[in-house]
Amino acid sequence: MTAVRLQFAALSAVFVLCAATNGTALAQKKYDTGASDTEIRIGNIMPYSGPASAYGVIGKTEAAYFDKINAEGGINGRKIKFISYDDAYSPPKTLEQARKLVESDEVLLIFGSLGTSTNGAIRKYMNEKKVPQLFVASGASKWNDPKNYPWTMGWQPSYASEARIYAKYIVKEKPEAKIAVLYQNDDFGKDYLRGLKDGLGPKGSMIVLEDGYDTSEPAIDERVVRLKASGADVFISITTPKFAAQAIKKSAEINWHPMHIISNVSASVGGVIEPAGFEVSQGILSATYVKDGSDPQWNADDGMKRFYNFLAQFDPKANRLDAAVAFGYGAAQTMVQVLQMCGDDLTRENVMRQAAGLNDFAPDTLLPGIKINTSPDNFAPIAQLQMMRFKGKSWELFGDVISSELSH
Repeated sequence: MTAVRLQFAALSAVFVLCAATNGTALAQKKYDTGASDTEIRIGNIMPYSGPASAYGVIGKTEAAYFDKINAEGGINGRKIKFISYDDAYSPPKTLEQARKLVESDEVLLIFGSLGTSTNGAIRKYMNEKKVPQLFVASGASKWNDPKNYPWTMGWQPSYASEARIYAKYIVKEKPEAKIAVLYQNDDFGKDYLRGLKDGLGPKGSMIVLEDGYDTSEPAIDERVVRLKASGADVFISITTPKFAAQAIKKSAEINWHPMHIISNVSASVGGVIEPAGFEVSQGILSATYVKDGSDPQWNADDGMKRFYNFLAQFDPKANRLDAAVAFGYGAAQTMVQVLQMCGDDLTRENVMRQAAGLNDFAPDTLLPGIKINTSPDNFAPIAQLQMMRFKGKSWELFGDVISSELSH
């Protein structure tokens, strides 16, 4: 009997200990609006229509990636509810959709919304509401301002850093160049232009003409003719995909063959180069941080194998040649990493704390050697790029991975 009593006492002690442990674990769970034991609600705003609709594929890829995560059991047992709205690339509409997501849909955070002026329209609102505006799909330098906007963080390299890399390349390769710049006349284009002038420094006079277009314009053909007439032998196209493709086509039509540099946001083979024409795109330059799905060199790469498997299973209609697809996958993978790091503390404050604590995280679709690092003082997750040249039907990388800190 004594032995039985001892066994019973020991088992009771175990049950009491388990109950106490479970009670502590339950007590440690913390939620803000948009999170629970079963669900994490994530908001997103994309230009599924309008002049930047080519980027809508990013939102579709992210939705498919979250479907994959849910099929695998979710994040720490919680399923993601991804709510994505169209803003047609219109800042007033972006604000309207952000209010709807925060106040009606009650999301935990807004993730990966696209555009510089559009995200600029909601930044003040998001910070006043203390709702994370995470991994903004825009390279504007202003997303890296944790002191004044602690609830907003970018993801991709800054436009200014990228432009400084181009300036450095031009000064080295064509020191007597005459540069013509076509740029989108908004925060996106002006950020690049600032970076370019910063990079050229005392050689700023190399720019012989800069021409800004509005996204409401149907075509920029006449602008390209004007840029050629300037006598420039370097053409920098700071444009979104629709206009980048137009500029490539028109340059060929008017027999203008300068050193042609296009911004990374328009370096998609499927979204820009293929529509413009492979034959007229040979030799075009850009810089990247994402692996190119059209490049067979990545076929044996473990990260890209996972990416291709994901496409086959969860997003079979996606164009693997479209850089926006690889972008959306990498951004969504980063978002999932942050939520996993949050554990059972799914408060908005902890989401931002974890987002500011990424250390050498390498999404499957980023180039080798490029890793994501953040800190409370650094809200610019990716700070490296590599130059590339279009050859045949894909981009060919050359030179070293360049850190933006070294590219001034």
